[in-house]
Amino acid sequence: MTKPDYPTERLELQALYQISQLIGSALDIKKTLSEILQSLHETLRMERATLVLQDEGGENLSIAASYGLSKEEEKRGIYRPDEGVIGRIFQSAFPFVVPDIHSEPLFLNRTGARAHLPKGEISFIGVPVMLPEGPVGVLSVDRLFGAEISFEEDIRFLTVVAMLIAQFLRLHKAVSHKQQVLVEENLLLRKELRSRYNQHNIIGQCKRIQDVYNYIDKVAPSRATALILGESGTGKELVAHAIHQASPRADKPFIKINCAALPENLLESELFGHEKGAFTGAANLKKGRFELADSGTIFLDEVGELPLALQAKLLRVLQEQMFERLGGTQTITVNVRVIAATNRSLEECVEQGTFRADLYYRLNVVPVILPPLRERREDIPLLLDHFLRESNRMNHMDVRLSSPVLQLLCGYSWPGNVRELQNLIERLVIMAEGETIVSRELPGYITAVPEVAGQGTPFCRFTAPNTGEPEPAIDPLPEKALHKSLKDMEKEEVVAALKRHGWVQARAARELGLTQRQMGYRIKKHGISVPLPGQNYSGMPPGDSGENLVRA
Repeated sequence: MTKPDYPTERLELQALYQISQLIGSALDIKKTLSEILQSLHETLRMERATLVLQDEGGENLSIAASYGLSKEEEKRGIYRPDEGVIGRIFQSAFPFVVPDIHSEPLFLNRTGARAHLPKGEISFIGVPVMLPEGPVGVLSVDRLFGAEISFEEDIRFLTVVAMLIAQFLRLHKAVSHKQQVLVEENLLLRKELRSRYNQHNIIGQCKRIQDVYNYIDKVAPSRATALILGESGTGKELVAHAIHQASPRADKPFIKINCAALPENLLESELFGHEKGAFTGAANLKKGRFELADSGTIFLDEVGELPLALQAKLLRVLQEQMFERLGGTQTITVNVRVIAATNRSLEECVEQGTFRADLYYRLNVVPVILPPLRERREDIPLLLDHFLRESNRMNHMDVRLSSPVLQLLCGYSWPGNVRELQNLIERLVIMAEGETIVSRELPGYITAVPEVAGQGTPFCRFTAPNTGEPEPAIDPLPEKALHKSLKDMEKEEVVAALKRHGWVQARAARELGLTQRQMGYRIKKHGISVPLPGQNYSGMPPGDSGENLVRA
């Protein structure tokens, strides 16, 4: 094949443009360097191009990329920095031309790439690849152009290419260094979190939480479906993520979906995806969460809210790891580990006919029950310390909790669990009047009904400054209060929150750290009666239309 009859300058510009495009979109250094040499061959018909770079130890120069050489020939291309033509170019940092390699004693032909070429003169040109600190390699080729083009033209062009390669190497080195720094920082942060907050980035040291750690360690290496049970706000998603991170799938996707957050007609599409045109508005193909989680883990939160129609499809995925997109006929096979969570009693749902028994038994392979915060009070100081640090950091503040406040927070029943505690601490930090949060800044529902003997005397091992604020009086409650069930206590907390917020569900839910759906479930569960719109009752915001009122 003859060289196109274009002016040399035009070919050079075309080659340089292609090189700049390759460097601008480069991710893989070896692949990019090889593509640069290939581009030069295709544009300028140059032969047997090699890029020799110094290794990290500085002892040898070896071929990092080539075009026109086999893998075996590349492996043989290793030189000492003071050896042959390559060594002279590297040490002197000047170009070198060999008009005829057969008559040049410095030309070692170590790769053997030219052993089978026809007899005749073969020219060789090499230029140094320079960085500010000195030479890092050598770019070499056989004669670029014909005899009508001088060696000076060859050298000028190759020097420009070597400069572009040097800039690419410098950029790659900077990016690699930055990535290494980030990796080291990440490892240090993970190590600090583990040392400060025990295992799996979960805060807690009580016996119940130690059992959860043991559960994670045992279930994580397996492929078994895990079912996490517990009240809202106890950290079910945190445990699910810990299981994923401790499993062999840790470097694969962790996909989560809240089954209660989407209507039924959208939930199926989110879980299994849909084909283009499957329904009105389906303009493009969409992969579902199961497909996105292939080789990884999918976390199905609030699985107890899953409609019956979708429960059958979920059961098939659990058993066969197969499904079809909405509106499609192609069966898709995935390898997904399923972790489910719910704050409902699935056994009761099975009895009521709202949850399939076969799906329940398939999910309930290795269940774990997360304890509510009121049953792990010794962990409250650790959680307070953590959330106070985080809120101070995020809000650029430095506030503390007084001893009386700590006593009250440790004695509170926390119906919203850890989520409620986190939200309260953030609010206290934002609304703090001084450097120390005192009792009068706490919400009335915390200071109004302190715990008494029989329910757990308030205590706290958390050390706080003595602000001189008097300790809160702990008045004994009537005998009847000592025997309240947890259900009655939860109902009282929900009613009190609704009254404080004019019976507006969204506001009361935010205070308790619940979603509107969870608040609605508790209202229905406890049979709470509420005023109808327009009725006069204490706590109705002036001018409220009643449209957002909760219905019993």
